[in-house]
Amino acid sequence: MADHGDLQYATATGNDYAAHEQTYRSFVNLVKVGIGTVVVIVILMAYFLV
Repeated sequence: MADHGDLQYATATGNDYAAHEQTYRSFVNLVKVGIGTVVVIVILMAYFLV
């Protein structure tokens, strides 16, 4: 069996975990803003087109 005792992402050289986490947070924020924008557009379409 393979030994799974060490977390390799934490011990790898050249790994910038903080940058990865910031990129993920930015992506999640962008998705939230995009969904909000689409919801507002759909609501405005429903109001003005009906």
